[in-house]
Amino acid sequence: MTTFQSIDPTTGEVVWEGAESTPQQVADAVTKARAVMADWALRPREERVAILKAYQAKLKERAAEIAETISRETGKALWETQGEVGSMQGKVDISIRAYDERTGERSSDTAFGRAVLRHRPHGVAAVLGPFNFPGHLPNGHIVPALLAGDTVVFKPSEEAPKTGELMVQCLLEAGVPDGVINLVQGGKDVGAALLDQKIDALMFTGSGAAGAHFRKKFADDPHVILALELGGNNPLVVWDVSDPEAAATHVVQSAFITSGQRCSCARRLIVPNGPQGDAVVEAVAALSDRLRYGAWNGDEEVYGGPLISARAAKKALSDLQERIDLGAKVIRASGPIDGLADAFVKPAIIDVTGVNVPDEEIFAPFLSVIRVDSFDDALEAANNTRYGLSAGLISDDATLWDRFITTIRAGVVNFNRPTTGAAGDMPFGGLGASGNHRPSAYYAADYCAYPIASFEAQGVKNIASEIKGLM
Repeated sequence: MTTFQSIDPTTGEVVWEGAESTPQQVADAVTKARAVMADWALRPREERVAILKAYQAKLKERAAEIAETISRETGKALWETQGEVGSMQGKVDISIRAYDERTGERSSDTAFGRAVLRHRPHGVAAVLGPFNFPGHLPNGHIVPALLAGDTVVFKPSEEAPKTGELMVQCLLEAGVPDGVINLVQGGKDVGAALLDQKIDALMFTGSGAAGAHFRKKFADDPHVILALELGGNNPLVVWDVSDPEAAATHVVQSAFITSGQRCSCARRLIVPNGPQGDAVVEAVAALSDRLRYGAWNGDEEVYGGPLISARAAKKALSDLQERIDLGAKVIRASGPIDGLADAFVKPAIIDVTGVNVPDEEIFAPFLSVIRVDSFDDALEAANNTRYGLSAGLISDDATLWDRFITTIRAGVVNFNRPTTGAAGDMPFGGLGASGNHRPSAYYAADYCAYPIASFEAQGVKNIASEIKGLM
């Protein structure tokens, strides 16, 4: 038996310890999910809704415990994890509304009877959760999947197993039948074992590299529907602003929130050459100096916490140094934060103008500045990535927004708001290496069920008149 732990990256304390699921346990979980699939799908929709509303009540009842668990496993500030649990609760009502709007039933009268649109669940869905929002993001797959009638095998991030465990406890306490939701725990090997089983859907939030692997794995198996919400090398253009300090607040919230561990964080700041761009960069750097990092349960409110682990911090700093070695100019240096654990890193700002740096996401509070001569150049630089998740424009000139929104290649595109702004009642996803054109959030209903078109008549009527060319 292999055991593993989740560690509080702030203190180094063990938060959870348990056994990694064996290949046989993973296979058994899929078998259980398949065995009860028909019964769950055939239950009246109202019954599934009632169970999920009971789950919502359980989340409210245990909100403080879940928020603290997320903070302990990820190091995120308590104000942020409390908001995450609130989003988990809100997902239930949003999913019910989305199901009715996007994947419900409707019929229309025809000359022969009626035409009916229905939706049916795919079957057994594998849900792989990420560490950065270990409750909200897998919850965003699980709730609409259960509502649609799918059964679920859920593997939380190995960095946040207790959060996943609490979620499944709440679902079971709410009345989700045995086998409809199944928990397996562990790292990549457990995830690989799950995807080697006979599943009907994969719902994944994580890195672009992992998403590319899954695309290849299932390329010859069109039966398995893939819903991939991946990372991004996201651009934020700041152009023609009269208040650089105001613009800087949007940049900081785009680049450094959650210590840069959001897939929608701005990674590239694109500004004009000259004094206006200089003023924006200087304002961003000055504001970044004021951000307080520390323990989620400390005496002072903090802006951000650590990266998920000391290992992640070491890797992020190595990737940053690679860009500096290639010629990037340091505006604000990163590195350890005095008095805090090794998982903490300072926000970094580097200027990569004219430097050929990797088109890759660094999951850390690091921002690259690119200076250009014209707004056309800014648009070209913004689209110069194989990713396409989020993008933003900060400007006093609304006519620039009209050009930006029609030109930019991204799934979440904001104007005078941070790139990290999103809502559960809107789609969330990207294109290119950022996804596979199946956005989550409000549009999760689309990949949890498939449409069936039916043409129906009440009785058997002779339709010989419709057959042309009869002798």
